[in-house]
Amino acid sequence: MTEYTPNYYDFPREYKGYGEESIDLKWPNGAKIVINFVVNYEEGAESSLENGDGHSEQYIWELPYVPHMGKRSYDCESDFEYGSRAGVWRLLRLFKKHNYKFTTFAVGKAFELLPEVPAAIARDGHEIASHCYRWKDYSKLSPEEEKALIIKNMESLKATTGSYPKGWYYARLSQHSRRLVYDVHQELGAPLLWMADAYADDLPYWMPVPRTTDAMLMIPYSYDCNDARFHMPTGWSSTDDFYTHLQYAFDTLYEEGCELGTTKMMTVALHTRVVGKPGRFQALVKFMEYIKQKEGVLVATREEIAEHFKKVNPWEAPAEPLAYGAEKP
Repeated sequence: MTEYTPNYYDFPREYKGYGEESIDLKWPNGAKIVINFVVNYEEGAESSLENGDGHSEQYIWELPYVPHMGKRSYDCESDFEYGSRAGVWRLLRLFKKHNYKFTTFAVGKAFELLPEVPAAIARDGHEIASHCYRWKDYSKLSPEEEKALIIKNMESLKATTGSYPKGWYYARLSQHSRRLVYDVHQELGAPLLWMADAYADDLPYWMPVPRTTDAMLMIPYSYDCNDARFHMPTGWSSTDDFYTHLQYAFDTLYEEGCELGTTKMMTVALHTRVVGKPGRFQALVKFMEYIKQKEGVLVATREEIAEHFKKVNPWEAPAEPLAYGAEKP
């Protein structure tokens, strides 16, 4: 058995959560459930020879074959381009129709390639958060290499949107990512309202930062209510599958909110090149129409959720720093 010694970048695990009774976060207007729609925008920032990767992308597109090594894959590139050419505009029209705001998981490189997209997202009042500078696996990078890319994306999004991102989601993060994001925001004097690389709860929660008396607010993301599962072996085989899963998830959380006197949160994760395709798009249309019929439903961005959470459940700093892991190297 190998003994593991926590290092500077590690965070301790926490199993209890809110316990059997959960909590009431008192969502605005007496809402029983808050729904956060996330639109991932990654187009052009995926693995490719143009981006210096030496191979084509293999994740979350229509035909995820073994990546082409040392050559371009025009079919893969075209599928990603669908998201920027058509899918993102279809989604923006739908959200405008319902007057719903979403959170954008924005890859800096993708925003640089087509400035019209961040301009339209900002124009319609949607939140823009960081999804790293490139859409790739960060687990093999050194802390120094990864930190440089975090800073690069902070500056990139500031250039394309006018401000630093206040929220972060990686997906394929490293063991260093959480602490590096926290440290970079501290060094730049930029607010970090939330991180989303967590799947441990139906509600936001505080995660203490080792060697400090501070904490990060984790707003859990979702791999199950996620259109990416159309491109996974254990995922959706039809548009109806996706819609039914969203409805069942909503019904469970909504009923708990109504019957148990607690509040819940639901994330619906979307990609412009996935649910932006015409056939799958109808699942999202139908889900929006479904939740419109229910009372006590609030659609909000992660920034709005974070600001409310901090008011009703503020972080209570301990007297001493959390003694976990090693000192900063």
